Amino acid sequence: MRTGLIAASCAIVALVAGLWLGGHPASLPDPVADVFVDEDRALRAELIDSIEDNFYKDIEEDELEGATLKAIVDALNDPFSHYLTPKEAQQFDESVSGEFEGVGMNVEEDRRGLKVLRVFEGTPAEKAGIRRGDFVIAVDGRSLAGVGSDVATSRIKGPAGSTVELEVYTPGADDSRTVKLEREKIEIPVTTGRLVERDGRKLGVVELLGFSSGAHGLLRGEVDRLLDRGAEGLVLDLRGNGGGLLSEAVLVSSIFIEDGEIVSVRGRARPERTEDAVGDAIDEHVPVVVLVDGGSASASEIVTGALRDRGRATVVGTRTFGKGLVQEVERLSNGGVLDLTVANYYLPGGRTIGKSGLPPQVRAEDDPDTDRDEAIPVALDTLVDRLR
Repeated sequence: MRTGLIAASCAIVALVAGLWLGGHPASLPDPVADVFVDEDRALRAELIDSIEDNFYKDIEEDELEGATLKAIVDALNDPFSHYLTPKEAQQFDESVSGEFEGVGMNVEEDRRGLKVLRVFEGTPAEKAGIRRGDFVIAVDGRSLAGVGSDVATSRIKGPAGSTVELEVYTPGADDSRTVKLEREKIEIPVTTGRLVERDGRKLGVVELLGFSSGAHGLLRGEVDRLLDRGAEGLVLDLRGNGGGLLSEAVLVSSIFIEDGEIVSVRGRARPERTEDAVGDAIDEHVPVVVLVDGGSASASEIVTGALRDRGRATVVGTRTFGKGLVQEVERLSNGGVLDLTVANYYLPGGRTIGKSGLPPQVRAEDDPDTDRDEAIPVALDTLVDRLR
């Protein structure tokens, strides 16, 4: 399972350069077909060699032979490793750059398809009546059941002005419904901030929606603005944030932690590497609460775990998603991408997150059936307690 924006990926990734060459049509007359068969064989060898060299666990080569490109990666039985076609790779690039064309939803992978975590104001999804808690179960008549989030979201994304049909199910309804949406250029702020008062204290609430390139700088701008306006403590809201770039997770953590370890990474073919804070953090006496839920994954869990283990923040909310693995993105010769799990990451306390996620220190849960946010008051009260 993964979470992310429709036009966003949730993997922790390190980008790797690659070549862009040709593809393999289904049927061509000789001798042209032989050329493409050779290219296809070369591409398969390229994919298998990379897996054998870099996958975080041992794998037998004969398990990979005789399969399609996607099936080769599926044979690893790793839900976070994927082969992306050239088209899917282009959409993946958009996701880590923070620029999106789609319908404007934040989603979580589910066995039925995609669960909607958030619908952004003014977007095609909102205009079509899609709401938080709905499930997108098919795209253009094709079921999403059992389809990975990278592929599922790539079917929904597309050029602005094009259309897509979504089959949507609302829990409790008698049946699903089909809605037709026109894709748009989606402008979603990576981070937002606001100043609130609680028990006579000025507190800042900053929400981070993803860890795309440059997210840490935008977050730091919001944090500084709130502190300049007199905020005595901060709530960092990472609910529904499915992750992004490992480098951004380190830089976001560094806003609150001046020095020392943030996370360490090690895998079968990777020597251990420790990522430390980069300095220039805010005043360590400013208390911080991190607000999380089941949609908080990968990079969000690195930040949450680092701030918790270093004694810098109190974790409020519900148990996080549970993704303690690192993906590396390798460009393939056909223009596609191998998104491969290469390592585990470990928090400063020495533990990896694995599938269990991070438990909150203070439990708080928002009820999706109400208009108010029940978790925020608990986070604010926890922050006020730390100021006393």
